This record gives sequence, C-alpha cells and structure tokens, in this order.
Amino acid sequence: MRPPVILKTTSLSDSYTSPCDRRLNTLARHFISVLQPMASNDGISASPTAASDSVFNHLVRAPEDPILGVTVAYNKDPSPVKLNLGVGAYRTEEGKPLVLNVVRKVEQLLINDLSRNKEYLPIVGLADFNKLSAKLIFGADSPAIRENRVTTVQCLSGTGSLRVGGEFLAKHYHQRTIYLPTPTWGNHHKVFNLAGLSVKTYRYYAPATRGLDFEGLLEDLGSAPSGSIVLLHACAHNPTGVDPTLEQWEQIRQLIRLKALLPFFDSAYQGFASGSLDADAQPVRLFVADGGELLVAQSYAKNLGLYGERVGALSIVCKSADVASRVESQLKLVIRPMYSNPPIHGASIVAAILKDGDLFNEWTIELKGMADRIISMRQQLFDALRSRGTPGDWSHIIKQIGMFTFTGLNAEQVSFMTNEYHIYMTSDGRISMAGLSSKTVPHLADAIHAAVTGGV
Repeated sequence: MRPPVILKTTSLSDSYTSPCDRRLNTLARHFISVLQPMASNDGISASPTAASDSVFNHLVRAPEDPILGVTVAYNKDPSPVKLNLGVGAYRTEEGKPLVLNVVRKVEQLLINDLSRNKEYLPIVGLADFNKLSAKLIFGADSPAIRENRVTTVQCLSGTGSLRVGGEFLAKHYHQRTIYLPTPTWGNHHKVFNLAGLSVKTYRYYAPATRGLDFEGLLEDLGSAPSGSIVLLHACAHNPTGVDPTLEQWEQIRQLIRLKALLPFFDSAYQGFASGSLDADAQPVRLFVADGGELLVAQSYAKNLGLYGERVGALSIVCKSADVASRVESQLKLVIRPMYSNPPIHGASIVAAILKDGDLFNEWTIELKGMADRIISMRQQLFDALRSRGTPGDWSHIIKQIGMFTFTGLNAEQVSFMTNEYHIYMTSDGRISMAGLSSKTVPHLADAIHAAVTGGV
C-alpha cells in the first residue's frame, strides 16, 4: 500500500490568501484528518479472515495417484535392493533413464539455429509437427490425408490429446457416453469424466486366461447404444499388454461400423510395442481405410523418450475436407481457454526427426532397440520363473506385448513383495517390463515365486 499523501497547508497569517486559496486549504485539512488515522498500524487493515482458520481448512488430504504414488513410496525406501516397476518410463540395462541419441543430435541442431525464436505457436501448434504426425499414424499414402479429411492439432502429450478430444465430443457430438475397456489406464476414467462425458465399460481382459475376453468385448459393444464413443488402445494395451490379433481387429471394426459407434484410439506406444511403426499402426489404419470417422490421440513420450516435453497430437478423421476444416475451428475454441497454445521445443524435435530421412532411420533403429530389450526382459523373466518351478502358467508374460505385463498377482501378493523384497508396482499386479534388467530379473522371480508358494 502506498503511504498516505501528506498535504502541506499554510495558516491564514502566513500571507495574504485569496478566497480560492482558503477553500483549497479547508479541503486539504479535511483530507489530512481522514488520511492520518489510516496511516496508523502501517496503513494496513486486517483481512476479515486473518484471525480465523484458512478458507481451505475444510479440505482433506487427497490420496496419492495410484500409479505415480508407487514412485513416491519407492523413493522413501532406503533399501539398496529396491526395484520400481510402477511408472511406465523406459530404463536402460543399467536402470537409467534414456535420452535417445537422435534426440540429443536434433536438440543441438535446434540450439545452434540462431533463426529460431520463442514466439507463441498458433493455437493448433506447429504445422510441420501436425502434418508429419498424421502421416506417421495413418501412413504417408493415406487417402484421408490426400483428401484433406484429417485435422490434427498439437496437444500436451497423450493425456492432453485425450482431454481436448473428450471436451470437443462433449460439446459437439450427439452422444456423451464413452465406453472404456476393463481394465484400462487409470487416468482414462478421470480424463473423460472431467471432459464432460459419461463413462461406461466393456469387457476386455479375461483373468482366467490372462488374455483377451474377445466374446465379452463383442457382446458388450454389440449392446452399446448406437452412436456411443468407444475408446480403443491402438497397440500395447495398458495395463494388460494384451492386444487383439489383426483378424480380431477386423471383426471389431465391422461391429463398430455396423453399430455406428465412434472409435477413439489412444496411441501411446506406436513402434514401441513390436519395434515397427507401421505394424503398430495397423489397427488404426484398418478403420481409416473404410472411409469412416474416428479420433486418434498420439503421444511421443514413450517412442521418442520425450516424457517431460509433453508432446502429443489429436487427429480427427472426417467425411470431407469441409467438415474437417469446421472441426478444426471448433477445436481451437476448446484449446484457447484451456492452455492457449502448446509448447514449441518438443514438437520441434519430433518434426525435425520425422521430416529428415537419415534422422528418421536413426530413430527407428533406436526405437527397435528399446522394443527388443523389453521383449528380452519378458523372455528372461519367463525363463527364470520356469527354472524355479513357480506354480502356474506364466506364458502370458511372453505372449503379452509392450511396456507392461499384467502378472495376475493379487493385491495381497503385491503387498508381500513390496514389504519383503522392496519391489514396487501397482496393486493390480501390473509391472513395467522396461524397469527390469538382466541383473534384477532374478530378484523379481524370487519374489514372485515366494508370493505364489505361500509367502503371503
């Protein structure tokens, strides 16, 4: 607060004063009499709430996120043998985070380019990034791209892409119900609920076989009201690692189109599952090839290791170029009051790699190396359990694909492994294969063996 202004006055005896001066002096004395009491106590009056409890005193402490909370617990554990298999982030054989060589190379090029600036991107993001992201998921020769029926906007990784898509559908689509697979990534329910959609589920995972409940999936989607939105994991289903075969995908496509359901793909692991960018995009491309409409959320967190850069895209395939243009105009109205426009650095890295043949080839080699290491960890864990004679059929470990394995362990067994072996994972028994190494596989196998042979 500014200090009160003290106005100097003169007495009538100081000199001759005109009637105008006398009026000004009278006003000045009045203001001084008002302002001087306000100057006491440093001139600051107490807030009405200063003497009472916080206006937020009614809040209770929120629980930790069930996935991110695993890392919080892991960090507090002083054990030298502790193992974090909770959060889905790639680790090297030495257990260290990995920055791809091609990413480091491009970042250096960007730093040395003095023509670059830090100006705002458009609401929809970096144009090259959007164009190249659409080609990556749909294919460079996609008819939808050739016919300008695709609108793509840069978003804040996969989560932000899902949220923008969800809010767009809640505002402009005639159905507000979205069907999610059971189980699914824990954040899906919250993202779509807060976006304004009503969430229902369809059967996906069969605990008895630790595989796909294909009949249950078809039955539940067949019973969904016409026009409902259906979330589909493009590949490497999280958390189960169980994917339909291409033949099963074709049956799913036929049912969805027959029922006039709207598919919304979550593509978080393109190229990271099998090591092939094209193979992992095949389910999405099946749906694009029939000319129908769909949404796809893409993330570059896993396949380019850009976790903290939050780089993603939302693409909507429409029936015509005119509709796609109008859809983009409305997407801008969703994004503008949410975060205004996306960040530039991560998207610039992606665009540089996708548009340069040599850089792109370098990326695919590194990407396949990550996928192959995870496949190797699956085989090593399976072999270790088999060599120990661990009861049960553990073949699902090598049949599942991608970063995660749904072990089939229950919450009690998970708790036992945490308490006795300092192994951290989500309570549903999901483990991140990327968090394993040849050195830690035996420790995990010992813990699983103990948990299922009466250790609990």
